[in-house]
Amino acid sequence: MSKPSNFLKLLDDFINNYLPFSVGLSLNTVTSYKYAFRLLIEFMFAKKGIPADKIIFAHLDYNTLLEFFNWIEKDRGCSIATKNQRLSAILSFSAYAQNRDLLAASIFRTSVLKIPMKKGHGKPRAVFTTQEISILLRLPNEHSEIGIRNKVLLSLMYASGARAQEICNLTVVDIEFLSKGTRLKLNGKGGKARRIGIPDNCGKILQKYITHRRIANKPDRHVFSSQTHEKMTISCIEGIFNKYVTQAKNENPVLFKESSYPPHSMRHATGSHMLEAGVPIVVIKNFLGHKSIQSTQIYAELTQNTIEKHLKEWNDKWFSHNSGELKATEPYDKKIPDFLSIK
Repeated sequence: MSKPSNFLKLLDDFINNYLPFSVGLSLNTVTSYKYAFRLLIEFMFAKKGIPADKIIFAHLDYNTLLEFFNWIEKDRGCSIATKNQRLSAILSFSAYAQNRDLLAASIFRTSVLKIPMKKGHGKPRAVFTTQEISILLRLPNEHSEIGIRNKVLLSLMYASGARAQEICNLTVVDIEFLSKGTRLKLNGKGGKARRIGIPDNCGKILQKYITHRRIANKPDRHVFSSQTHEKMTISCIEGIFNKYVTQAKNENPVLFKESSYPPHSMRHATGSHMLEAGVPIVVIKNFLGHKSIQSTQIYAELTQNTIEKHLKEWNDKWFSHNSGELKATEPYDKKIPDFLSIK
């Protein structure tokens, strides 16, 4: 490969320095960005005859980019969600490039901004992935009272699959700290109550929090209070979710792709992750307090979407569609810059 263009130089620094160190993205997220640009470089060579080291920002005008996104959707079979993910990665790079080479990258940036995110069919249920859950639970500042409260609240909502109102209603007397684990009495819809066990690690931080608040001997006290009320409200929980989801989106632009995540998203995540872990659907039904198995069945559908997503990523990686234009040339991977290699 000959001397790289300014496009490649900036892309190299964006992938290897800016994303992992300045932004602090995880290895998996950086890898997702790499896939987007591997596809763009493959498209430019296969459809435009331009190798990676000859790509300049002027090549990436609106029509070319529109053709690229149509190509990954129709020819490569990318789902709408995957297409939007690739667009997010390129959009992020366009802002980075424009800040470092305004004259060269301005057309590229303007062109990317004109391409809209594509809406799927129907409104999908917002469900956190296990990676997104891990990110959310690390965000609260444990050096402040509110941060401690929020960390325990988010952890308990995921561990229990409880509705927001059930968390608001939870009092000290509703919790049993036993030698065999922690049990909660959750007061749900229509005044119906159910008892569930939660994981030991969550039980321990919940017990420490109650001790920290000095309410262990006050059975009628609510476990979670707001700054103004002894009993937290649903709107307060919604505000907590909005705060951390917004922060998580800013810090992880490739993740958290839904437009909004209400508190119920945590409940959906609990049910979906339990099913993925092999927990029988009847057990999940009782754990979540559903009236019928049909209500629990939605998690089977959500899990199938997750399965299809992983299969699609696997197919994209190992069984990419070979263009006839590439058959007479050297294997395409040799034309991908080393810094975009997937290890």
